[in-house]
Amino acid sequence: MTYAGVIDVNIYISRDFAPIEDRIRSIIAIEKKSPEIFSAARNNLAEILPLPYITTAISIAQGSADFLSKDLIEALKDVKNEALMAEFNNANNLAIKELNDYAEYLEQKKLPKANDSFSLGRNLYVKMLEQEMISMTPEEILEYGKAMLKQEQQLFGETAKLIDQSKKAIDVFKDIQKDHPTAVSLIPDTEKNTEAIRQFLIDNDIVTIPSEVRVIIKETPQYARATSFASMDTPGPFEKSKQAYYYITPVEDSWSEDQKEEWLSAFNFYTTDVVTIHEAYPGHYVQFLHVNASPVSKLQKILGSYAFSEGWAHYTEQMMVEEGFGKNIDEITAAKYKLATLDESLLRYCRLCVSIMMHTQGMTVEEGTQFFMDNCYYERKPAESEAMRGTYDPGYLYYTLGKLMLLKLREDYKVQEGSNYSLKNFHDTVLKYGSPPIPLLREIILSDKNTWKEILWKEIL
Repeated sequence: MTYAGVIDVNIYISRDFAPIEDRIRSIIAIEKKSPEIFSAARNNLAEILPLPYITTAISIAQGSADFLSKDLIEALKDVKNEALMAEFNNANNLAIKELNDYAEYLEQKKLPKANDSFSLGRNLYVKMLEQEMISMTPEEILEYGKAMLKQEQQLFGETAKLIDQSKKAIDVFKDIQKDHPTAVSLIPDTEKNTEAIRQFLIDNDIVTIPSEVRVIIKETPQYARATSFASMDTPGPFEKSKQAYYYITPVEDSWSEDQKEEWLSAFNFYTTDVVTIHEAYPGHYVQFLHVNASPVSKLQKILGSYAFSEGWAHYTEQMMVEEGFGKNIDEITAAKYKLATLDESLLRYCRLCVSIMMHTQGMTVEEGTQFFMDNCYYERKPAESEAMRGTYDPGYLYYTLGKLMLLKLREDYKVQEGSNYSLKNFHDTVLKYGSPPIPLLREIILSDKNTWKEILWKEIL
């Protein structure tokens, strides 16, 4: 998949960090290397590869070719330097051919030999956890996650009763899912409440927002759609450009009507606002703004913890509901937002469980798909997408694990600060150190050494 996605030149057209002709020259230089890149791919790939890796790589390669042949050309159509554009067209056509040839190579040479051996195995999984300074075993985390999943499902049921006592919880949520944008209105409807969410942070004194620059909401580029539902693309910490993009993955024209409906149901209006909280305000985008404004070292700005960054974004979803998001409308609307937030939480608990079971206990993609359908009530299309992601992104357990560690840290910090505690102060304190592993962050901001290793609540189990 890394080889399939390396012709990623979106940044050269999405951000004005240099004159356009200079950026085109950079694109040309990259695209001219495409024969070497894919030759290396053919030489370096193992003879037999896991099926989920191959199918995802094919989708990325085909999406990349589509992006180069459409979006990239459209973005550069007004450039008048004929000689430069002639050189670009030659390089771009070469890259498109190499991507398509590589996708065909994977289909013909690798797909027939594919297996299901994507698992890391327990030893490597433990090493992955150690990179986040987490000493708990996979088995301990799984037991913890299953217990929390059960609690969250119970809360999901209780919240659904606030909306409609006559229906099962899942049917109440399915009714909410029917209230979604059309394929055409997906982006405009996502934009609609983004500013209101940002203003909620200000009005309720939740976190400092270090910049007036707003995110730009766009469709996910074609090459990235195979692995993304929604995402945030912020500039690096040393870039002068402040342009940040909140990407939403639309339905594909090739999908059946049922598949389109399944996908859009996940973008119901309540869940979409929760996703905006996660990706933009006060999630990833606000975290980026704090990192950018932080006095920490260059090394601290470059290196980041998966558990911190995704844990922070996921934590903000629950925190915003706790702080009353949606209650200004009416109690039923507030309950719908809470139910949507709980569904996102159930999704992340499922990721935690599936990640561990896939990579240490032999769970298959089909079994993972069913787990998502049974436990966070997803339709088959998005559930299968989530299970597929688990094969190549075992670290997606960190969404939940990071959130839980931040909630524990918040409570410990609250006890430490006493009457001086405020939610805004906690958030600003947490965000000013970049994105270190959360166990390390405990050592930075908690004075009581006896609490440093208590990353989760002991009483859950």
